[in-house]
Amino acid sequence: MADGPGTAGPAAPLLIACALGIERFALRSGRAGAGEAPGPVTVLRTGMGPRAAEEAVVRALGRDGADGAAVLASGFCAGLRPGMRPGDLVVADETREAGESTACTGTGLLAQALSRAVPGRTVHTGPLTGSDHVVRGHERAGLRATGAIAVDMESAATLRTALRSGPRPVAAVRVVVDAPEHELVRIGTIRGGISAFRVLRAVLPAFYEWHRSLLLPRR
Repeated sequence: MADGPGTAGPAAPLLIACALGIERFALRSGRAGAGEAPGPVTVLRTGMGPRAAEEAVVRALGRDGADGAAVLASGFCAGLRPGMRPGDLVVADETREAGESTACTGTGLLAQALSRAVPGRTVHTGPLTGSDHVVRGHERAGLRATGAIAVDMESAATLRTALRSGPRPVAAVRVVVDAPEHELVRIGTIRGGISAFRVLRAVLPAFYEWHRSLLLPRR
C-alpha cells in the first residue's frame, strides 16, 4: 500500500483519499517539500461521487499492510458560508450524509497545523456535508441552513466506509474552490481554481503533523 519507507516498529499507514486527478497531482507534487512522513503514506484517487469513493476505500483498506490505517479525505469543496473565498481551508469536525454523521479525529490539532502550513489562509472548522451531485444556487442555501459550512461529494462516504472497515482515526480537510460570492465555472481557467490548487499543494506538512500525533503514546 505504501509508497514511502517503513520505520522501525511499523507505524500505522496514512491513506489520503481524493476524487480527481488534479487533486491527486496537487497532493503528490506537494510531497517533495513536505518533509518526512511519520509512516507509510498513500494518496488514493477514488473517482467522483460517494459510490466511487466507497468502492475505492474498501479496496485500499483491504490490501495487505493497510491494517489500522488513518484515513484523511481531501481535495476541493464548495463553501457555504458567506464571505468564504477560494483557497480557504475547511476542517470537518464531522461529516454528514443522508441523516448520518461521522465524528472526525483531532480537528483542533489539524486546524492549528494547517494555519502554520499555509499562513495567511483562513481555516474554517465545522460540519462538512455530502452530496451525490454538484450543488448550486438555492440548494446551497438549504444546506447552509442545516449548519454545514461546506459540501463535497466524497468525504462523508470516505470516512463512513473507512470506519466500517475497522476502528481508525479519520479526518477531512478540503480547500474551497468556489463559494456563494465566487461561483466556479471551470477550475483550470479561473483565478480561484489556481489559488485552491496552490493551497492544496501546501497542506501535507499539516497532514503529517496530524498523523504523527496519532502515533504518540497516550497518557
